[in-house]
Amino acid sequence: MANEQAKFLQGSLFKHVAVMSFTASVGLMAVFFVDFVDMIFISMLGESELAAAIGYAGAILFFTTSLGIGMSIAAGALVARSLGQGEPDLARSKATHTLFFGLLMGVLLAMTVWFNLDILTGWVGAKGHTQELAISYLQIIIPSMPLMLTGMVASAILRGHGDARRAMFVTLWGGGVNAVLDPIFIFTLGLGLEGAALASVAARIAMCVAGLIPVLRHYGGFSRVNFGGLCADFKPVFTIALPAILTQMATPFSAAYVTRAMADYGEQAVAGMAIVGRLTPLAFAVIFALSGAVGPIIGQNAGARQHDRVRGAFRDAMLFTACFVVAVAVVLFFLRGPIADLFSATGLTRELVYLFCGPLALAYFFNGVLFVANASFNNLGHPFYSTWVNWGRHTIGTVPFVILFAHYWGPQGVLIGQAAGGILFAVLAYVLALRVMAKQATTDVPAPQTFQRQARLQSLFNLRR
Repeated sequence: MANEQAKFLQGSLFKHVAVMSFTASVGLMAVFFVDFVDMIFISMLGESELAAAIGYAGAILFFTTSLGIGMSIAAGALVARSLGQGEPDLARSKATHTLFFGLLMGVLLAMTVWFNLDILTGWVGAKGHTQELAISYLQIIIPSMPLMLTGMVASAILRGHGDARRAMFVTLWGGGVNAVLDPIFIFTLGLGLEGAALASVAARIAMCVAGLIPVLRHYGGFSRVNFGGLCADFKPVFTIALPAILTQMATPFSAAYVTRAMADYGEQAVAGMAIVGRLTPLAFAVIFALSGAVGPIIGQNAGARQHDRVRGAFRDAMLFTACFVVAVAVVLFFLRGPIADLFSATGLTRELVYLFCGPLALAYFFNGVLFVANASFNNLGHPFYSTWVNWGRHTIGTVPFVILFAHYWGPQGVLIGQAAGGILFAVLAYVLALRVMAKQATTDVPAPQTFQRQARLQSLFNLRR
């Protein structure tokens, strides 16, 4: 049963990493491409405040997305490890309860954010008319947060089963719907910024449907929710989900700080940063996908106690990251002019785009190292390591560096400082991940006690039903 369900216990690890990363990134790239085109469309409307509003809104949306990412990491890790242990029923139960907890938290968070948008946008530096635009944009998108979370968790369940193709289509559908509706809502219907927000809501609905259907059709759907099962799974779910959510929140915290720091240099600086913010995930979508892609590979092999393959997956993921980042950085350098022209970027905005498309893009390798290390921590029983490393990178590794470099180089220094701080913590995460893998191989524990205990509890509840 274990070998039939767990696809990553044999075969080329580099191939598994490449296939999972590329297929996961195709869907992500579709979404990021639509965000990228959104920015082009908004720039075509001829108001610099609109581009700045997107930048401020993006900083807030980062926080709300953190919950979805954290719950999807928990679902993927629990499903993959359960399958590696040969327990498909346990995997289905954990997926169900992770989604339930996530939806409950998603509704509460969406309500909290929606009623405090004025305060939150003010915190990231938005003022006057630009702040009003950002708030109107967010008021439309925030209520759809539970739908987005459902799609993300469903996609993670599919990746946990090794079904990279169907997981890819979750975000592909979202990106496709957004791409079709964007120009219709923005230009044909004349809705402008609000039209872009409505298209995003429609995309989240598509993601939700595209994620649930294959889980229901091909992997037994979800188990029945009951109070006993929820109590039994509360600890294992949040043992991974809570630190994963806290880990993911470090990035928007950093983004919010950088946005506020850039706001001191005017709307052109914020617009330039917003363009870079949309260009980065599109260019490095494959690296963004690494954490979710490598996680199931490490999780299944850890569940099967194949420690040599766990180390091999980590090593091959690092090699894959280095090759991809260098290739993308070269392409960005030669296309920096056309990219800036797409947004009609001039002055300071153009300078910031050129800076990112120059050698600064190479620094994204260190972000990739952090993504792979975090996947290792989350799937090897040390999720809080991800939390501490990420928060360290986005506080100590961001704030003082941004202040220092901005003092000498102004808005360019803000971007340079943000990138420079990642090097130190990437090295720390790499060394710590190697130690975790070495320790697990030495102790050779069949599975973390959490998983063993929950398997026994779940079996008892199944017998009662």
